[in-house]
Amino acid sequence: MRATDIITKKRNGEKLTGEEINFLINGYVAHEIPDYQISAWLMAVFFKGMDFEETGILTEAMLRSGSVINLHGITPLADKHSTGGVGDKISLPLAPIVASLGVYVPMMSGRALGYTGGTLDKLDSIEGYKTSLSPEEFRRILEKDGYAMTGQSESVVPADRLLYALRDVTGTVESIPLITASILSKKIAEGAESLVFDVKWGSGAFMKTKDAATALAESLLGTAKAMGKKAAAIISNMNTPLGYKIGNFLEIEETLDCLRGKGPEDVMELTYNLGALMLLLSGKTSSIQEGIEKCRKAVNTGEPLNRFLRNVESQGGNPEQLLKQEGKMRSPWCTKVTAEKTGWITGYDALSFGKAGVFLGVGRNKTEDKVSPTAGIIMKKKPGDFVNQGEEILEIYGQNEESLKEGVKQITGGINISGKKNEPENLIYKIIM
Repeated sequence: MRATDIITKKRNGEKLTGEEINFLINGYVAHEIPDYQISAWLMAVFFKGMDFEETGILTEAMLRSGSVINLHGITPLADKHSTGGVGDKISLPLAPIVASLGVYVPMMSGRALGYTGGTLDKLDSIEGYKTSLSPEEFRRILEKDGYAMTGQSESVVPADRLLYALRDVTGTVESIPLITASILSKKIAEGAESLVFDVKWGSGAFMKTKDAATALAESLLGTAKAMGKKAAAIISNMNTPLGYKIGNFLEIEETLDCLRGKGPEDVMELTYNLGALMLLLSGKTSSIQEGIEKCRKAVNTGEPLNRFLRNVESQGGNPEQLLKQEGKMRSPWCTKVTAEKTGWITGYDALSFGKAGVFLGVGRNKTEDKVSPTAGIIMKKKPGDFVNQGEEILEIYGQNEESLKEGVKQITGGINISGKKNEPENLIYKIIM
């Protein structure tokens, strides 16, 4: 078997066999097939695509390129994956809520890259919180707290790290089969039996249109089901940032608000719907509405908040210190943005806010860039609110004076105020089962 023949076959739009896909992935991880041939194959896949069976085989090959976390005997196991956005802290309140209702949630999360926030960076802003767990620690904390949070280790899905780096420099990142295999290989490696996807569309999302987001969701579901997993997806709006707070510790604060039942309406709506799907797929409920009600009632009992604080302690943090720091963890470099005119806020462009976050120190341009726990944006007003000229609408924190200036410059172009009130867009476009 030769890599050249496999590249040519896919270039011609033909379906690859499991043997051919495994030959490429195993050969690349073993450094027996060079970058330039895998690059050619990635470009062929970009243009010619893959069906669900091929994508499933690719996912399995990537999954088996490294170790798999052993969670045998722990059930039911469900996880959620978001395609990324601005102010998207949903995983943080979601995991303890669902865990409090009898579903184990093993979460292998990522760090911020570009304007998309990273769950691990948010957790790192909690002093002492350990986001790099051994498989043994991960299992122990999962059994104890009902959920655990960790990053991808060097031994888990090494093929994904290699392929993603190559996709990034060859213009093939946007391929739906390649995105699908990348996401699913990591999620299945962590041991989840059921998977729920939050696929975002809009200016602050990877997929800019509803149709593109739907195509990715259908690929994720089709491939996951082909691999024997239960799966569902929500297509959600990312034209406007989620919640009132964007930033690493700021989003921890908003998580605590959510777990007290006082979170922003949009964050709670998405959290409850995703939680409902996780409960439904795990056999804990018979409908989405029943799941939403169970999640809401769970929050009212206080148990999810207790679990979150218990997990902070389990993973090395100090819950009492965390609670004392609420409202105080702020960068000294701060400014306020006021309304330039009287009217209704008709939009906060999520992409502009996300890019501003990179300048401020919330996100990063390169994987080695450091992020700030105390930088971020607090929205005093949200789209749909009426404001008077000169009224404060944003509070902005930078990691230094220069970053603050650049962040403010970026963000002001993303604020839209009109003399006419518009109808807000629905947060949830559709649910696909």
